Amino acid sequence: MNRIQKIALYIFIGLFSVQAYAQRPDSHAPIGVMGDHTHAKGEFMVSYRYMRMWMEGNRTGTNSISANEIVTTVPNRFFGNPMQPPTLRVVPTYMSMDMHMLGAMYAPTDWLTVMTMTNFIEKNMNHITYQGGMGTNILGNFITQTRGLGDTRVVGLFKLLKKGNNQVHLNAGVSIPTGSLTEQDDILTPLNTEPMVRVPYPMQIGSGTYDLLPGITYTGFMNKIAWGAQVSGVVRMGKNDSEYAFGNKVMATTWGSYRIQKWLSSSVRVAYEQTGKVDGIDPQIVAPVQTANPEFLGGQRLDVALGVNLLGINGLTKGIRLAAEVALPVYQNLNGPQLETDYVVTLGVQYAF
Repeated sequence: MNRIQKIALYIFIGLFSVQAYAQRPDSHAPIGVMGDHTHAKGEFMVSYRYMRMWMEGNRTGTNSISANEIVTTVPNRFFGNPMQPPTLRVVPTYMSMDMHMLGAMYAPTDWLTVMTMTNFIEKNMNHITYQGGMGTNILGNFITQTRGLGDTRVVGLFKLLKKGNNQVHLNAGVSIPTGSLTEQDDILTPLNTEPMVRVPYPMQIGSGTYDLLPGITYTGFMNKIAWGAQVSGVVRMGKNDSEYAFGNKVMATTWGSYRIQKWLSSSVRVAYEQTGKVDGIDPQIVAPVQTANPEFLGGQRLDVALGVNLLGINGLTKGIRLAAEVALPVYQNLNGPQLETDYVVTLGVQYAF
């Protein structure tokens, strides 16, 4: 076989491998991973994801802490201000966050894929209000709710290496602050009043800052098995108009999947996330509740996630992917007291053309 024939054979094998992998249900990572794959020149993909996060019960460090313990032992950062008691008197008991994410990807070249994503977020947090002063007498409950358009992401995926069935690409993007950070709602105070106030940091919709989104992703496959890993981050670029910045994030995840059928694969994923405390303080967020204290945000979490990917390979369903993943924390070390995460469910549909 001469040199030209060998080159032609290598090109054919490479194209066949790419095509075969693109037609596998596990050619994409579990749906909870963003920016995991690239596309061939001229290819588009649109996607919709729904994510549900549920948080219930409080934790400080790695230990659980009850509401009664919080209001009798945790100092109120704002004590000394008018109508501010010495200890916390309002405690969140559970929180839900529902996020609807719309995404699009386009590859102007084989080495660059551009991805953009926007989202709509709804948050609900239930609280117990204790009577003013000291003690554990409960005054009542209330729920705060916020909803709206979140921040928008624009990311470039730069292919660095493609060797056989293995690929490495660079993730480089920016988050644009299109979400609100001035949300308000009615609360029940320890003095039995119901003012409308600016809700604390976890209930805000956006970050208010331009954020860098660096990362690097590796994927590979062989026979019925596929695998991958990704390290990424969120780097805040200064403070927002309310005089603070959310903490930087470092995220690392790795996964493996098994192709059960031509159209179905299952996956196991491990994900680690570390988030810093809020830098600065919003002068309009003053309340005897842990979520108003910038020191009580952030921490570490380790999740184990199980997922499935389904791929339409014939007829009207060809090119359509359906996916689901459930993530359960196995370790949490929080800058508490703060609500701990119970589970995260992600569902998605993707269509490439």
